[in-house]
Amino acid sequence: MDRAPGLTVRLKLTLSYVGFLMLAGIMLLTAVWVFLLRYVPDSTIKSIDGFVPNRSDLLRAFVPVAAEVLLFLLIFGLLGGWILAGRMLTPLTRITSTIRVAANGTLSHRIRLEGRQDEFRELADAVDTMLDRLEAHVAEQRRFAANASHELRTPLAISQTMLDVARSDPNGDTSELIVRLQDMNTRAIDLTEALLLLSHADQQSFAKEPVDLSLLAEETTETLLPLAEERRLSIDVSGDITPVVGSPALLLQMTMNLVQNAIVHNLPTGGRVWIRTTVGPKSAMLTIENTGEELTPRLASTLTEPFQRGTKRTRINEHSGVGLGLAIVNSITQAHDGTLTITPRQSGGLRITVVLPTTPPVHR
Repeated sequence: MDRAPGLTVRLKLTLSYVGFLMLAGIMLLTAVWVFLLRYVPDSTIKSIDGFVPNRSDLLRAFVPVAAEVLLFLLIFGLLGGWILAGRMLTPLTRITSTIRVAANGTLSHRIRLEGRQDEFRELADAVDTMLDRLEAHVAEQRRFAANASHELRTPLAISQTMLDVARSDPNGDTSELIVRLQDMNTRAIDLTEALLLLSHADQQSFAKEPVDLSLLAEETTETLLPLAEERRLSIDVSGDITPVVGSPALLLQMTMNLVQNAIVHNLPTGGRVWIRTTVGPKSAMLTIENTGEELTPRLASTLTEPFQRGTKRTRINEHSGVGLGLAIVNSITQAHDGTLTITPRQSGGLRITVVLPTTPPVHR
């Protein structure tokens, strides 16, 4: 934004110091003048020792001295105010310099202002915290973009290879090629839709309305029951009415991703999935547990990263998704001002807890 040039803050502070000092000096000299006038007569009085000065004599003697005092205060105020203002604004100069460095693309620089807590240090700490989050967000976005590019490139590269093989063998059977190309195309579409959903959740561009998590859990169970039966898993659903405020579509997608993840990453046969909804004074809780292989807490903490699948980055099968399931859950949870907790169960599998506020928070 183009702005007209103006006075610097240091000069404004200096002038403020000078103005206050001059005003205090004038008031002090005025008080002295008024005090002296009470004991000085209007006209000259002759005494035994000589003449007693009158007010005219006092005026001639006082005014030059008062002028010299005010001139001294002016010079002293300008020099002292300029130095004091510079020292006071030194932290602000460091903060401005750091922000300019960050604006040029270097997010690793920090202010780290020393000293005791005051307004400048609160501002410096706030800027450092903002830069920490911004650097982490940019790093996450870059990593996400690299992973997304890799994941999108894989089906396209496979499709290109299959087309090249078919072109080199024009008399070959194209039915299998069509099926495989359709699978690759479906995978690319699913990944693109997941990326769009993740983007919309991050932007919080959705309307909020009352939602019952228990109904979403039941709807999800009915939808995914064939997949669970195919894998010979049992699903237990329990809980009372659990009202929250949010997007029904996004919260349904969140629940669907959690339950599908619990079904897919389970025991080969005989596994179980538990879905519970509870409500407290100010928050509602959705808890999903499943049997499965044993996971370490360190690995469990990475499962919300995009394209992270279980113990390794496996290739996608027909039900394993595109590696964005828990990343989407995490984004939807954060968009609803909630928290997502993932902990491994001692007997294997995971316990995933989503805590959402029962009333929308007031953002200021």
